[in-house]
Amino acid sequence: MTENEKKLLQAKHRLEEAEMRDRNKERKVRTRRLIQEGAILEKVFPSVASMSLDDVEDFLCRLRR
Repeated sequence: MTENEKKLLQAKHRLEEAEMRDRNKERKVRTRRLIQEGAILEKVFPSVASMSLDDVEDFLCRLRR
């Protein structure tokens, strides 16, 4: 493997690592947002804490009508 090939491979790996860090950061932001939204939902509608996910979905759909 030539020096240029090694440098190209290293650059490719650095790019992949940067993309992975970005994906992880975006995932963590989304997870935090979903947790916060769920907490607000339970605060406004305490009864949803004891419902199944399907029941929560049905409940919210009925509210929307």
